[in-house]
Amino acid sequence: MKTLTFWEGCRKAALTVICVAASAGMFAFPQQAAAKKKKIGIQLYSVMGAMQKDPAGSIKRLSDMGYNTAELVQWGGDTKVFGLDPAEFKAICDRNGMEIVSTHTGIQEDPAKEDEVIARWRQIFEIQKACGGRYVVIPSYGVDYTEAGVQQMCDYFNRIGKIASEYGLKLGYHNHSGEFNKLKDSDKVMWEYLVEHTDPSYVFFELDVYWCSKGGKDPVAYLKKYPNRIRMLHVKDDFVIGASGTIDFEAIFDQFYANGMEDYVVEIEIPGWLREERNAAGEKLSDAEIMAHMFEAAKQSAKYLSKAKFVK
Repeated sequence: MKTLTFWEGCRKAALTVICVAASAGMFAFPQQAAAKKKKIGIQLYSVMGAMQKDPAGSIKRLSDMGYNTAELVQWGGDTKVFGLDPAEFKAICDRNGMEIVSTHTGIQEDPAKEDEVIARWRQIFEIQKACGGRYVVIPSYGVDYTEAGVQQMCDYFNRIGKIASEYGLKLGYHNHSGEFNKLKDSDKVMWEYLVEHTDPSYVFFELDVYWCSKGGKDPVAYLKKYPNRIRMLHVKDDFVIGASGTIDFEAIFDQFYANGMEDYVVEIEIPGWLREERNAAGEKLSDAEIMAHMFEAAKQSAKYLSKAKFVK
């Protein structure tokens, strides 16, 4: 048997370590890749102040936390995305592995300016299609809470949703808690009326599970009742996702996936107590300090969802 020199022995040992590490990597990598591909979305309104000042830095920061899907904000049909041209913003997202799935924008119906309103919608649809998104969601809408008023809202949504379909997009509506009240002149719940009087071919619903719960309704019950109408979720809590223990996210995700849906985004709103918080100098927190708290909440929320076995 050949006796190895000292250096030959070292070389052999080093090669053995490398081979063992490589072999371990072969088994570990698929698990790591699967974890990395877990879809975790965020509504960029959650860190709106930071997005407006430093969109590129903010997207990178969110991406590093594990977010890989984004919902934009283009209030009122704004043709800029956080002050940038859509192509420039998309390039930032692409560099950071962030897929644009949707945008929030609301354009109120105005019969006196019908052509102008439709032209603004078409601009938004063109932008969203260019960004690779699938949905355009109306985040809120001013309406008379009578049956006639809500029916007019439904008719408007159907009309705009049909135009969205020309671009291969779906028009959606995002709720707050007020939509779960009954109409002024009937026993019908406004949100249910919206679902039942809009065209499924053109209009879908983004269910904000937090506001649904605050409105006294069960998100899971609605997911079971309207399985094909709720195509997106806003995952929200008092602050950090999962921290309050008041929202049954596991049941919500289980039913959402059972319905064949998968698009959801975290939304974190600045809580009232944070606006009243004082810093070391005894002053109310600056915008930058508030954003620091919001990013930390986003980080902890991503961590919760990343670890949750019920999130795919």
